[in-house]
Amino acid sequence: MLPRMDGGVPGKRSRGRRVRVAGEERRRQIIEAAATLFSRRGFRGTTTREIAKAVGVSEAMLFKHFATKEDLYADIIEAKSHVEQLMDTLVKAASQGDDAEVLRTLAREMIARTRADPTLMRLTFFSALEGHALSDMMFRSRVQQLDDFLSRYIARRIAAGAFRDVDPRQAAWNFTGMVAYHIQRRELFGQKPSRHLSGDRVVEEMILLFLNGVRRV
Repeated sequence: MLPRMDGGVPGKRSRGRRVRVAGEERRRQIIEAAATLFSRRGFRGTTTREIAKAVGVSEAMLFKHFATKEDLYADIIEAKSHVEQLMDTLVKAASQGDDAEVLRTLAREMIARTRADPTLMRLTFFSALEGHALSDMMFRSRVQQLDDFLSRYIARRIAAGAFRDVDPRQAAWNFTGMVAYHIQRRELFGQKPSRHLSGDRVVEEMILLFLNGVRRV
């Protein structure tokens, strides 16, 4: 039998890889279970024992992957925010100079991502209401980046003479506020828009209202 190039025993590396993949899968399971519990009971209302039980592991195993509950919460934010992907899409739309497409991209992505996984929205609310230090991490990782992008874009359009002289950040809040309230009505209160309005039409209505308010006549 030929020796391995790395000096190891044949088969040992493949077994180690299987262990590593299993560890990564366990970590993912813990994150998903914890996110669900945190979104239902909040950070303070959820214990590590409950998280471990939901995954089917011991607390010792949970702490093997995450040293503290705060570390686990931080990893949930990182795993679920996906802001980088959304920012790339927004930057591309902004480079084309199409105001409606920038707003359309932002609104559609906010709605689609929340509908696919509403836990992040609930985590955001819980973190703010509980007032713990991680609420700032949650805000900066998702909300503030989108606010900053849209306010900068609006400021550029004002400078170009396309938009009226409004406060860029307040205008950004106004648009994302429409989208966020629409999401909250659906996801938190189970309210649906009028039957004659499709999801795309709802977004177009928001864009029309906003642009009619900020564009120079």
